[in-house]
Order: sequence, then C-alpha cells, then structure tokens
Amino acid sequence: MCATDNRTFFALRIEELADRLYGVALRFTRNRAAAEDLVSETVVKAWAHLPQLEDRTCFEKWIFRILANTFFSQCRHRREETLAAEEDEDGFSLFDRLHQPFLLWWGNPEQELINKLLCEDLDRALGALPDCYRAVVVSVDLLGHSYAEVAGMLGVPVGTVRSRLNRARSQLQRALWQQAQAAGLVRGSLDEGDAHD
Repeated sequence: MCATDNRTFFALRIEELADRLYGVALRFTRNRAAAEDLVSETVVKAWAHLPQLEDRTCFEKWIFRILANTFFSQCRHRREETLAAEEDEDGFSLFDRLHQPFLLWWGNPEQELINKLLCEDLDRALGALPDCYRAVVVSVDLLGHSYAEVAGMLGVPVGTVRSRLNRARSQLQRALWQQAQAAGLVRGSLDEGDAHD
C-alpha cells in the first residue's frame, strides 16, 4: 500500500474508533486530560507501527491492544502498586446478575433507563477501583483480552491476573450492592443476599 492509502485508511479507522478509544482510556485513567494524552500516544504509536500490521481487518483489536499496553507501560513507570483487601470468596456476584446481556436487548423506555443507570453505577464503581484492579477488569471484561495477554502486558504471572480480576469483581459487586441498597432495590447485606439463592 502506498503512503497516501495508508494515511487514508488510518485516518478513517481512527475517526471511527476515536470515541471508543477515549472511553476506554477514560476508564483506565479516570482523568479526562490523562485519557486524551493516552489516546494521543496510542495513535502516534499505532501510526508508527502501521506497516507491521499484516491483516488490516484486525486494526480495531490491534489499536486497543496498543492503548492497553501504553497504559500499562505508563503505570509500571510511575505507580507503586497497592494491593487491596483479601479475596472475597462468598460466591455471590451481583455484577454478573445485573450485567445480563438480555437487559441490553429490551427496547422499552423503562429498561433503557435501567440500563443507563446501571452503566453509570458500573462506571462509578469501576472508577473507584485501584489502578491495578481497574486495568485488569477493563482489559479482560471490556476489551476481551485473555489472562495470558494481560499478564504479558503487565509483566506479571497469569495467577496474579486471575487474583486481581477476582478481587476487582468482588469490589465491583460490593459497590453495586451498596448502590442498589441506597436506591432501595435490595435489602440486607450482600452476605444475606447470598443466603436467599
């Protein structure tokens, strides 16, 4: 492909994916300016490495991997990792129960409002996670990377990815449970909710 074709292809794909790139970057960074910087750095890296992309149909997955790798690289250079509370092994997952795909298929206004509120609650809960947990949840659950891919990006063992993902999901379900309690949608504690299953 000639340079002009490369530029046209790249510009069109970036234009199509810009909002999603920014959205994922914002989930990673929790800061608008940092998200913009992360997207900018990702685009620069992607342009520089475009000739290495053999299958252009894989562009979307490829650029999101660059975004994730760039974020992880930035984290490795500037953060001291903080581990949160011990793993919660209660087995109850409000996150899994509320995030059912069928909710997204309903077209009535009430369900659309519930979906919007759930997305806002989930974004708020996701933003409250420590960086090391949020990065794993976004990479695995939102971007669809495998445990091995995330382990490679972070430079940690697969077991660490599994552990962080488990802890992150546990913290998310607790946060969502508390938000549901505050909204009057559920009563009792998370542990009590598990007993009724």
